[in-house]
Amino acid sequence: MRAYYLLTLAQLRIFLRNRQVLFWTLAFPIVLMVMLGSFLGNGSGISLTVAVVDQDKSEQSKTLIKELEKNEAVSLEKSSEEKSVLDQLKNGDLTLVVTIPKGYGSNLTSGNKADPFELPVYYNETNMAMSQVGLQLVNNAVDTISKKQLDYQPLVVTDSKGVDALNLRYIDFLVPGIVAMMIMSNNMNGVAGQISSWRERGILRRMQGTTLKASTFIAAQITARFMLNGLQAMIVLAVAWLAFGIEVRGSWLTVIAFVTLGTLAFMAIGFIIAGIAKTPESAGPIAGFLSFPMLFLGGVFFPIRDMPEFLQPFVQVLPIAHLSHALRETMNVGASFLDLGMEAIILGGWLIGAFIVASFTFKWE
Repeated sequence: MRAYYLLTLAQLRIFLRNRQVLFWTLAFPIVLMVMLGSFLGNGSGISLTVAVVDQDKSEQSKTLIKELEKNEAVSLEKSSEEKSVLDQLKNGDLTLVVTIPKGYGSNLTSGNKADPFELPVYYNETNMAMSQVGLQLVNNAVDTISKKQLDYQPLVVTDSKGVDALNLRYIDFLVPGIVAMMIMSNNMNGVAGQISSWRERGILRRMQGTTLKASTFIAAQITARFMLNGLQAMIVLAVAWLAFGIEVRGSWLTVIAFVTLGTLAFMAIGFIIAGIAKTPESAGPIAGFLSFPMLFLGGVFFPIRDMPEFLQPFVQVLPIAHLSHALRETMNVGASFLDLGMEAIILGGWLIGAFIVASFTFKWE
């Protein structure tokens, strides 16, 4: 028991005294989270940039502009130069350009039904998806004004019923992914590099020559890294709460359970890499070769459902994909551990399978 305690304490001291390790495992993820959160964190939907050129300057044209401003998805810009905004549209800086020609107000006042007034709307042909949404919003605004002008009474109306849904932002998606990324990096990359270095320096050989049991050594490694992962996760979540108002809607016990599962699974993979790598210099590239694709395929920065269909079977077996999904569902939706049983089973499978492989590949010298 004393050996277990001393090894755990030694591992914690090694980590805390290494400033480079502290930066890359703690400061870097926080800086990355704050940067991405500041630029993209509040994004939760589409934003259309529409420029309006009011050449009519009438009360009716002002009413149309107010109708367009009512839609929160539209970022409206007013301009007096049609040529300049059309140049911006060609450069891709605008989604639509609406021109209100002279005579618009007088035509509405006269109520000429036989010859409706044509309102020029210019759109970007190279981005038809966004342009179609913008055109629909403009058409709705124009249609609303036309109905008011004609005192039109529809025969059928829709009964809109709002549903209180989660208002999730990109930062809500990002933070659990950052926590999963830290767990993967600290354990898979960290264990592989450290164990390889200790083997090359003869530290493991000297340990083997003592009465120290391999189980005690591994248990101390697991305990120290779990404590470090827990501390780092708390710091990241505290920064996310202070900077972006992130909340954990689910149970903290579920979060801790998946942090534990993720720590053990990635530690086991790290022991495999340490056993395969002959030198510390080769352990780093091997760990990077495995971890780098996981950052982009494991749902850390982008939703897995948006990835190409041919990648989906491969993505669904990655441990970080299930770890980030479990943390995200717990923090954002409030899912319980039982709701995330499949994620727990897959991470547990990685844990058991990797430790079995590691038991054959691990070498003391």
